[in-house]
Amino acid sequence: MALSSRTHPISLGSYLFFLLVRTVLFSHRLLPFALLNPPARAIEFWYEQTGRPVYHDTANDKELQKAGEALDAKGLTEWMWDVVYWSWGNTVPAALLGAWAWWLYAVVPLYSAWLALPTYSGARSGFSGMSAGAGREGSGGAAAQSKRQAEFQKNGSQQMQCR
Repeated sequence: MALSSRTHPISLGSYLFFLLVRTVLFSHRLLPFALLNPPARAIEFWYEQTGRPVYHDTANDKELQKAGEALDAKGLTEWMWDVVYWSWGNTVPAALLGAWAWWLYAVVPLYSAWLALPTYSGARSGFSGMSAGAGREGSGGAAAQSKRQAEFQKNGSQQMQCR
């Protein structure tokens, strides 16, 4: 199935469901919806522009001018699909449960920060170890060498062999 035959109807359905439920059954608070869903709509628009093939009309037939980009690629494209899916998944609970359900959007950045914290602290401690080693080099010379370096200097005539 093509991009628009799945993505656009799902988006339209979730957004219409939200608007109908929030305007007919509950309060008319639409500001969080208006602020939090434009990134997903912008990504859908970008996918529409880059994912569709472009044809050029010739005298006899249509000729493919530009093939559409692969929308199942890893990395940024995959992350942008996650943003679209997360927007759909937050729109329905926000329609049923109220404005506080928009706080579900904060789950992903908080989880990402929680996952990145050990990486950041590990890199920070690694950099502090590098600066401590740099301070020793200028002071002692021989004390700053590792055992392997000292052994290599002691046996200076031998050359390094690959194993």
